[in-house]
Amino acid sequence: MDFKLLMVFVDQDRTDTVLTAAREAGATGATIINNAQGQGLKPQLTFFGLEFMASRSVILILVEARRAESVLNAVSTAGKLDESLDTGIALEIEVSKALGLTEHIKALSKERPLD
Repeated sequence: MDFKLLMVFVDQDRTDTVLTAAREAGATGATIINNAQGQGLKPQLTFFGLEFMASRSVILILVEARRAESVLNAVSTAGKLDESLDTGIALEIEVSKALGLTEHIKALSKERPLD
């Protein structure tokens, strides 16, 4: 079975919305890294002239390759990723090898087929 890793970088207040959309689109789970920080295209300065970096979540979703596109589209829509420069990004990475998934693969084989 082939897998892809989806990485979603989104404001923490959108994390639950993104996770719900991912599950509805066929994802079976995710790992969330909270309180991540980063810099965008332009720094956002506070009134003291310091750079403001809002807390972000990094959501890692290992998904069966056939489900990857629908999950990626769902998280993009739910996270409103294409609405402005600072809403976040999502990307897909090929997974050449994954271990510890024997029981997951059995469960996926019993689940509903792809639409």
